[in-house]
Formats: sequence, structure tokens, C-alpha cells
Amino acid sequence: MGQQQLLLIVLGTIIVGVAVVVGINMFTTGAINAERDALLQDVNNIASSAAAYWRKPAALGGGARDFSAVTDVVVFGADSSNANGTYVLSAPAVTSFTLTATGANEGVIIVALVTQNGVSGTPTITMP
Repeated sequence: MGQQQLLLIVLGTIIVGVAVVVGINMFTTGAINAERDALLQDVNNIASSAAAYWRKPAALGGGARDFSAVTDVVVFGADSSNANGTYVLSAPAVTSFTLTATGANEGVIIVALVTQNGVSGTPTITMP
């Protein structure tokens, strides 16, 4: 083979290698973003259910305007874990609690303050 053909083979191999690395990075970024979006959706759903629970009277299975006795998100009709991640309720008070969502696959962590009106402010998102 001539030198030009060897140069083209080496150049082609380098281009394919770079394309594979870029593709892997794009896939990883997409997976992390998808997990973040799924966790945010679940956090918003739990917060919406929590707001409804807070407003509902105790006689109808609600919280009677009080979150302080709640220890798990199961009270709101949500699962403590699903395919997206796990959800832990902490620091329950009368009008708020902290919800921590940890991703099942990519390690995304979302911490949100949930009040009687839903998610308060912007949740803290930690991504790998």
C-alpha cells in the first residue's frame, strides 16, 4: 500500500474513534437529563398530592392542614420507590416538609421543600 492509503486508514480510524467517544458522552448526558426530568416530575406529583392531602379534613383521610404527623410519601398515594428512584420525606412541620429524591440509575439527587401549596422555590439538583 502507498503512504497515502495508510494515511487515509489512520485518519479514518481516528475520526471513527472520536465519533464513538462523542456518542458515548451524548448518551450519558441524555440518560442523566432523562433521570432528572423523571425525578422532577415525580417530585411535582408528590407535592401536588401533598397539597391536596394538607387541605383535606381528617374525617376524609386528609391531614387537616398539618404535615407534622406524616412520615412517608405513601400517605399521599405515592410509592417510596419506583423505576425512577427513591423518595424520602424528612423534617415534617405543620405547613412543610423536605422531600429527597434519589435517582435509581444515574445518581441524580433532588431536594425540594414541599409546602401546602406544592414545591416551594427551586429544588436543589445534584447531578454526577
